[in-house]
Amino acid sequence: MNYRNFALIDSHVIRLQNMKIAELLNQPGTAFSFEILPPLKGKGIDNLIHTIEKLKEFSPIYINITNHRSEPVYTDAGNGLLTRTMVKRRPGTVALAAMMQERFQIPIVPHILCSGFSKYDTEYLLIDLKILGIENLLLLRGDKGREDRSFVAMEGGYSHATELQAQVNRFNEGFFLDGSSICHSDRVFSYGVACYPEKHEEAPNLHSDLHWFKAKVDAGAEYGVTQMFFDNNKYFDFVAQCRSLGIQVPIVPGIKPITRRSQLTLLPKCFHCDLPEALTEELLHCQSDEEIRAVGIEWCIDQCKELKKAGVPNIHFYSNGQWPDIYEVAKAIY
Repeated sequence: MNYRNFALIDSHVIRLQNMKIAELLNQPGTAFSFEILPPLKGKGIDNLIHTIEKLKEFSPIYINITNHRSEPVYTDAGNGLLTRTMVKRRPGTVALAAMMQERFQIPIVPHILCSGFSKYDTEYLLIDLKILGIENLLLLRGDKGREDRSFVAMEGGYSHATELQAQVNRFNEGFFLDGSSICHSDRVFSYGVACYPEKHEEAPNLHSDLHWFKAKVDAGAEYGVTQMFFDNNKYFDFVAQCRSLGIQVPIVPGIKPITRRSQLTLLPKCFHCDLPEALTEELLHCQSDEEIRAVGIEWCIDQCKELKKAGVPNIHFYSNGQWPDIYEVAKAIY
């Protein structure tokens, strides 16, 4: 970094950089944040940079960047045989997080997964992130592998986010996996976790899922970010149930507008969320994706206005690379 330029950075930006996400969530008002995906292997980062340049107009207090496990790819080996190779289709999470935090002076929150990673992979990630000055994380179990019928932990890996939390907590205490001491600094990793207003797909019911969320909070999670939802009442009910169980951490609503007809079936299938009947009826009457986008954006704006009026600490947008959709919603509410 050019230290002469560093001296010119606004003091507010420096303060933002040094704060935990949980601290930012306790500031007055309803903040803006969003999630981005690393580009596909072999693609450049121009679109990612362009997305941030456009959305930074709304003063995001943080940006999440996803992480991805390796998946099998089959290639023709001749003689009717196939060669199976494990390939990470979206590499670069750590490098991109460092670049974005340096370039935009906004806290970047990389996802750290159980899925597809061993505990030693995780330790190396934590070391790299510590060196780079990235101290806010989102800890997730992650999805099952593409070929797996149910979640299978990697050899030497974890099956539950609480196990991943235990490793990060131990790292924060100053110890590597082998028990040797870390040359420790005063600053430690701060992290949030996922939560599910309509329950996790593998939970038998919402009540048991709430207890898993409480276990993650009791283990050190400082905030929760919800899976996307389209019915605010489910979020409000979920928060009320959390508070009744003594879960007092900020619970950030995760939001995404529907913009294509295919999402009517894709989103409930992939993210296990219900679409309200009123929304579905409107969408089914649309004759084109343009009409669907208009209805979806309007619904999302109304959702966000209600959430903002209720005083939620932050609205977190799942962009999936479609910044114009998020921009249109944010423009209407911020």
